[in-house]
Amino acid sequence: MEQKDYWDSVSEQKEFTTPFQAAEFKKYVREEAPVLDLGCGYGRTLDELYQTGYCNLIGMDFSEGMIARGRALYPYLDLRVKETDSIPLPDQSAEAVILFAVLTCIRENDKQRELIAEIGRVLKPGGVLYVNDFLLNSDDRNTDRYQRFQNKYGVYGVFELPEGAVCRHHDEAWIYQLLSDFFTLKYQRLIFTTMNGHESKGFYYIGRKSCQRP
Repeated sequence: MEQKDYWDSVSEQKEFTTPFQAAEFKKYVREEAPVLDLGCGYGRTLDELYQTGYCNLIGMDFSEGMIARGRALYPYLDLRVKETDSIPLPDQSAEAVILFAVLTCIRENDKQRELIAEIGRVLKPGGVLYVNDFLLNSDDRNTDRYQRFQNKYGVYGVFELPEGAVCRHHDEAWIYQLLSDFFTLKYQRLIFTTMNGHESKGFYYIGRKSCQRP
């Protein structure tokens, strides 16, 4: 929530370009399934799903500006402002949750763990989690800023952008640990173009929640 002002200020300008792996998603999630896009931005991923036949879609984002833009672009989508850290949906109400470039906006390990636990709460047993995010890079530009901000934030990979956002690139071992409660269906490394036009290492992940009830 703390970066809300930044995302509101750029909500009409930023274009998100990292690709959604729709064909892989379709292998595991039926078109009638209740799907939540958490941190949906202006709704471009949900619109992609809508255009391919998905009909039970909800998008949530804490940026009122992003949601307003999405509602104007895609008035047929159910886009909602998320006002608290918790997800305002009942337990086991979603068959799939999409987390697209959201972890990069959360610098603290504990906050990331809390988010994944909350996603686990709203997912049905056997539900699918799709994650797309950024990995650590080894070029001089990135390693310099990782080192520069490590003391300030306590995590190697966290850095500030000149325009005010704080972002995080992830150690792959941390991603495996963070998602360890899910059964991995697909994991693939990719190269993404960031919202500011740079190349970055990244990944997409598809996992399944255990069918065993607690």
